[in-house]
Amino acid sequence: MKRSLLATIGLMIGGCGSVPVAIDAPASTEALAPAEWQVAATSPTDETTTTEPAAPVDEAWWLGFEDRQLSRLVGAVLASNRDLRSAATRLDAALAQARIAGAALQPQASLGLNAGRARQNFIGLPIPGAEGGVLSNTSTNIGTSLNVSWEADLWGRLRAGRNAAELRAEAAAFDLADAGLSLTGQTAKAWFSFVEATSQVELAGEILENRTRVRERIERRYLSGLRTALELRLAIANQAGAAATLAGRERQLDLTRRQIEFLAGRDPEALDILDRAGAAPARLPRLPPAPEVDRPIDTLRRRPDLGASERRLAAAGLDVVAARKLLYPQLNLTGSTGRSSNRMEDLVDSDFSVWSLATGLLQPLFQGGRLRAGVDLARANHLDVLSRHESAVLRALTDVESQLAADGFLADQHRAVETAASASSAARRIAQDRYFAGLTDYIAVLAAEASATEASSQLLDIERRRLDQRVDLYLSLGGGLPQTQVARRPASDSTQNTAALAAIASESEELQ
Repeated sequence: MKRSLLATIGLMIGGCGSVPVAIDAPASTEALAPAEWQVAATSPTDETTTTEPAAPVDEAWWLGFEDRQLSRLVGAVLASNRDLRSAATRLDAALAQARIAGAALQPQASLGLNAGRARQNFIGLPIPGAEGGVLSNTSTNIGTSLNVSWEADLWGRLRAGRNAAELRAEAAAFDLADAGLSLTGQTAKAWFSFVEATSQVELAGEILENRTRVRERIERRYLSGLRTALELRLAIANQAGAAATLAGRERQLDLTRRQIEFLAGRDPEALDILDRAGAAPARLPRLPPAPEVDRPIDTLRRRPDLGASERRLAAAGLDVVAARKLLYPQLNLTGSTGRSSNRMEDLVDSDFSVWSLATGLLQPLFQGGRLRAGVDLARANHLDVLSRHESAVLRALTDVESQLAADGFLADQHRAVETAASASSAARRIAQDRYFAGLTDYIAVLAAEASATEASSQLLDIERRRLDQRVDLYLSLGGGLPQTQVARRPASDSTQNTAALAAIASESEELQ
């Protein structure tokens, strides 16, 4: 079943490609890619991770979190997100543009049917019998014609334009893959935020209940004259602060829910997932082991955003070629055949056939500098695309290095926060017991409660941030999508593209 899911994802990405134009990584990519990463991938072992060895980035990486609701949600979002549909539509537009550019290489034919009737006056001509009047003639002409024209691509200008358009269609296919990859990452992180927010609400509710019980005990003792008014006021303020915190956590939970609803286009299945999650105790999924990391150049080749950038760079280079070829002569061939007569029935008679054949060689001589300015413009655009591609490569390298380094930093932070949460929770219980035993003042209780509350909330936050970081690491490594299939299958329309995305939804659910 898992292989079926991977094949479906491959179909989604492969189905986006339109043309079998092979392209290697540009020299700039090779030159910028280091031999090795500065930071080695790690898989720290603590209570939140497994001791499994690192594995390659799975195509359906979100399944590694072993969260059935997350897998269902990813499927619902991929099937219903409007931005993803928009990316599929842009791919269709790029494919249409590629077909338009390729049509220029083919002969153009048109079929014509024309009919005309005219009257001509002969005035001032010395025609016998026409004295004192106007001699006129009325004629009728009916004809059919088949017209053919073709520009011989002597210098490869039209082929360069077609290949540039096809490369841009490939770039649009990679953009669709990148949009799907980014969307799954957004969905996973939004889900983690939702689960964390639910846990924060539960924690805030427990804290409010605890502080309410403490206030009630202090109030009873105050009424018995065993506690001061100061202690009662501090207990009331402490309870009110917990109530305010709970309201803030509930608002944050509502915001995260709205974000997921937006990503899923308010899909009914997504709404059902959120309702079920809100009605059950929340628990963040386990942190999967860190993925295996390839060489930098292999990682760059797998990233769909760089795949799109490389193809736009190649297309810009072909634009320069096409602009330069406009300076060369153009050879055009035209021809037509048909029949012409003044009677409709004669059009089926071969005796009334007519034809013409012409060829022309056109060499631009003076265009006011327009053609050479077009070459300069194409060159400038190519340099601009090259600079943006190199920036994208450097940004990708920085992204991977940052995520590899963050993995270790967050693991260290998690261990420290976990220790603080455990110790501060124990300190709170001790402080409360000592206070009601009359061994300490209420200030010590307040300090212990504040420390325990902060540490417990930080623990949930750091657990969610570690999950977010793992998602970002998967995305920075290219997400594991089978990019080798891009541009090797005929593209379908946007309806079929979104249908392939919907298939991922059902397959993801079955895998859990």
